[in-house]
Amino acid sequence: MEPTRESLKVKLFADGADLAGMIEMASNPYISGLTTNPTLMKKAGITDYVKFAKDVLKEIQSKPISFEVFSDDLDEMKVQGEKIASWGDNVYVKVPITNTLGESTNSVVRYLSSNGVKVNVTALMTNEQVSHVLEVLNPEVASCVSVFAGRIADTGRDPMPIIKECVKTLTINPKSELIWASPRELLNVFQADALGCHIITATNDLLSKLVLVGKDLSSYSLETVQMFFNDAKSSNFNIE
Repeated sequence: MEPTRESLKVKLFADGADLAGMIEMASNPYISGLTTNPTLMKKAGITDYVKFAKDVLKEIQSKPISFEVFSDDLDEMKVQGEKIASWGDNVYVKVPITNTLGESTNSVVRYLSSNGVKVNVTALMTNEQVSHVLEVLNPEVASCVSVFAGRIADTGRDPMPIIKECVKTLTINPKSELIWASPRELLNVFQADALGCHIITATNDLLSKLVLVGKDLSSYSLETVQMFFNDAKSSNFNIE
């Protein structure tokens, strides 16, 4: 059976740090939420974290959006998390699974979640990490757990068995959703969907490929040939 965009149950979240692009994605009915992170902000040239976040939230109020703490100190993470959460009802606070010393941030997650803050625990790569996070999440408060399937795949491992395990682990907390993070290709969207993953985050460039879903492969082959021909011609290549 050919894949279709309409058949997808997994929620699509746009991942980026370009204000215009984020607003455009938020207006798309296929996009259920948005995420960003300090690395994306740096690449986009953002220099004022708070101003950028508040500019985004002026424009996007009806869909969830995640902003990340960036302190390496666990107590300061709690302070930053509460401030970020105060910016809007649709805000999720991203908390990395550890700080840069490898110290668990479970105390931060427990504190924020127990105080009603919606958290998005990020940079996880194992089901064991998911299990540990689950122990400190408030089951009465919405939360997300981001497993970086794309980075798992970068190590030569198949992320699908890990994601499958994580989906099963999270079933005991119906208010917590699993995010397939850092996808590498559009196929990952359909893989996440098949495994029952709740959400997949993707860049605007990757999401733009949704228009290709179900495309006739013979036509796509011809378009590829035409692209090669036109590029060679416009480059004035010749072989003498």
